[in-house]
Amino acid sequence: MVASPRQIGSTVKAARNALGATQRQLALAAGTGLRFVIDLERGKATCEIGKTLDVLNALGVRVILEAPVDAA
Repeated sequence: MVASPRQIGSTVKAARNALGATQRQLALAAGTGLRFVIDLERGKATCEIGKTLDVLNALGVRVILEAPVDAA
């Protein structure tokens, strides 16, 4: 489970490195700017969710959202 911007950034960096891509290549593939990828990998909390999802999609990282189950 990814619970913080820092963990998302670490996941992005690890996936990018596993693919052997540079930050610039990832930015081009995701349709974002280089500065955005740098900030995202550093865990900047104010990165836009839409662009973040574009980057994760370009890397092939799946995002799973689960709603809490009502105990009542």
